[in-house]
Formats: sequence, C-alpha cells, structure tokens
Amino acid sequence: MNDSVFHRLYDTYHQDVFQFLIYLVKDRQTAEDLVQEVYVRVLRAYSKFEGKSSEKTWLFSIAKNVAIDHFRKHSVRKKRMFDAFDWESTQLASKDMLPEDFTVLNDEMKALLLALDTCTGDQKMVVIMRYFQELSIAETAQVLNWTEGKVKTTQHRAIKSLREKLSDKQKEGNVLHE
Repeated sequence: MNDSVFHRLYDTYHQDVFQFLIYLVKDRQTAEDLVQEVYVRVLRAYSKFEGKSSEKTWLFSIAKNVAIDHFRKHSVRKKRMFDAFDWESTQLASKDMLPEDFTVLNDEMKALLLALDTCTGDQKMVVIMRYFQELSIAETAQVLNWTEGKVKTTQHRAIKSLREKLSDKQKEGNVLHE
C-alpha cells in the first residue's frame, strides 16, 4: 500500500470511523486508540483487499472487529474469566458518557443514546451504522457479513426495543412531573 492510498483512505474516512467508534465506546481516548488500531490493520490487510465491497464498508468491518476485540478484552478483564464473549446477546453499555459532545445534545438524543446501551451488541451496531453513519442496508450487511434480511430483522427489533424503552422512560417522566 503506498502512502497516497493510505492518506486518501485516512482523510476520507477517519471522521466516520472515529464517530462510529465513539458511539460504541463513549470515550474519546479509547476511540482514538481504536482508530489507530483500525489503520494499523488497514496497512496490514490492504494488499488482501479485493474490491468486492467499497473501501468504506471494508473500513467499517475492520472498525467493527477492532471494537469487538476491545469489548472482548474489556469483558474478560472485568470478569477475570475466559468464557466466550457473546456478542449477539451482550449489551455494550459503557458507563462513560460521550465526551463533551454529550452535554450539548438535546434530551431526546441523550435518552436515545442511553436506551441504545440497553440493546444487544448486534442491535446497537446496526442502529449506529444505519442511523448515525447512514450506511444502507446492503452496506451494513457487508460490514457485518450478514444477509440483508438479518440486518432488517435486527434493525426492526432494535427500533421496537428503543421505542418501548423510550416510551417507558417518557411515562416515568410524566409520573414524576405530576
């Protein structure tokens, strides 16, 4: 991989990859570290990139793997056990709020991000890719190496779950205000 290709990839996608990771890990320093790891893997793997997907979806799939590795390590360290990290059913809740950005969000967006932490890892990943990064269903399927049907089903379940949680939260808020 020559320098100009690397710089083009970095310049074009750095911000998207960083945003994707910060929504997952909710810590600026961790996200920055993970972005560096993404680009280390890009350097190592670019010769194997066959152009079967767009560079963007290829980069996001690397970022997804870096995030999964981060959560696995974090989970193992926390539990001090070496049982398998169940990505599909485990919630990826980070106790940290988003950095400075979180304070400027409106209440609805804050509630959405907090509710998103209660979704499964798969649901959280799909919502972030589809609605925050604006990837298409096809692109999301490519990144996750899923069928488009699985993306649609996961998205549907995530939206249903988020609606219920946000509705419950709103009902709680109304009770508190009465």
